[in-house]
Amino acid sequence: MMRGLQTPVRAIRRRVFTEVAKLGFKADAETLLADMEAIPYEIVNDDTEVQYRESTYRARAIVRERLRLAMGLSLRPENKPVHLTAGVEASNISEKYYEPPLMQVIPSACERCEENKYEVSNMCKGCLAHPCQEVCPKGAISMVNGKSYIDQEKCIKCGKCKSVCPYDAITKKERPCKNACGVGAIVSDKHGRAYIDTEKCVSCGMCMVSCPFGAISDKSQIFQLTRALKEGGEIVAEIAPAFVGQFGENITPRNIKAALQELGFSEVYEVALGADIGAISEAHHYVEKVVSGELPFLLTSCCPSWAMMAKKFFPDLIDQISEELTPMVATARTIKKEHPNARVVFIGPCAAKKLEASRRTVRSDVDFVVTYEELQAMFDAKEIDLTKYSAESSFHDATGAGRGYACAGGVAEAIEKCVNEYYPGVEVNIEHAEGLAECKKILTLAKAGRMNGCLIEGMGCPGGCIAGAGTNIPVAKAKKALTNYVKNSTKNIPPEELAEIELK
Repeated sequence: MMRGLQTPVRAIRRRVFTEVAKLGFKADAETLLADMEAIPYEIVNDDTEVQYRESTYRARAIVRERLRLAMGLSLRPENKPVHLTAGVEASNISEKYYEPPLMQVIPSACERCEENKYEVSNMCKGCLAHPCQEVCPKGAISMVNGKSYIDQEKCIKCGKCKSVCPYDAITKKERPCKNACGVGAIVSDKHGRAYIDTEKCVSCGMCMVSCPFGAISDKSQIFQLTRALKEGGEIVAEIAPAFVGQFGENITPRNIKAALQELGFSEVYEVALGADIGAISEAHHYVEKVVSGELPFLLTSCCPSWAMMAKKFFPDLIDQISEELTPMVATARTIKKEHPNARVVFIGPCAAKKLEASRRTVRSDVDFVVTYEELQAMFDAKEIDLTKYSAESSFHDATGAGRGYACAGGVAEAIEKCVNEYYPGVEVNIEHAEGLAECKKILTLAKAGRMNGCLIEGMGCPGGCIAGAGTNIPVAKAKKALTNYVKNSTKNIPPEELAEIELK
């Protein structure tokens, strides 16, 4: 997996985000268009140390589209001339801006990867046994010049040849983005390039982080947020618990809190506070509805992609989907009760949260959403070295249970701990799935009546939030950091009185 590796794809994304953040902090309407025009030439030129493409001109063209997406704008159409800065007037604001869809394929960056194909590599020894030929049900394999050869017209892509080759000489070519998509939203356009079916897409971003050519990107609110920070006012950050380790091994919550204040945030809250509130509510909900037999099972998660997938593909299960607020929204509402005039910024690992925050029922609660990847670019834009900043106090808002939401299985585990505490003797039957393909399987089983009595947790990203599309480090490293963070929490589970907070 490429996750967490500092590849040229990540480097170019970060550079674009950094330049866009600089534009926002500069906030000069008179020079904005010219500044935008200059960015592709600054990032890609003949003297660039890393050459991102075989052609400077192609690389620059792709950066132009990345620039638009980073400013919240859509890609330009390919069949008519549209200027790079077209539409920027609408996005040049200091409040949330979003042009759907969230995820888009940059056509000029797509390499038209083959979708599904078996080929014989140069590892083939032309062995006497030729088991590949013997197991092929369609006679698609023959010996050509002493090597196995697969006739693609006859091949049915069953994979039997690959499974029996003793030299592992048969390779399966797959389109990485399509392989990563658990809902089958990646299709091909008429030119053979990847295209996202927005009717199926739930914006988890797994296609984006799996494309080795960086041809898929989400839209960002980084420009609008940096403009808002430049203007000042009360802007409060709420940061998701998966942040540990994302900005450096030795970076503490105090470092991050102080660095956020240096950017212009007036306060910093921990999103795990909302997770604590949700865990208690979900515990009561499970016992009162599922254990009592009123509902057959309960679907729970803090993951918007899981919720969108369940509603899109399993609409008849909608009554079993938890109605509790997600930690992002619960924390935002807590903040706005204490700071009614503040704007709230969710900082987390998830691309899909941008969509959740744009929903009609949430828009007034969460004003901006940025990922850890985008936040790092904001630090870069202001040349903030986190090791040189330290706040007087750390985060003391949440418990280990709420912080554990960031890892797959953590939501159900937190709810189970609350049930055990508040309803001694009540057994909790937990099932959880990670990755949308596995989530679809478990929902199919639930629909068939094979998950009755269960608390079912789903996470769109394999590994949970620590593996979200907007993270900076490898999943294994993030899991270890989170485990230590949870372990070192002052309290293990939230006090029951948190459930009395009125947020709806």
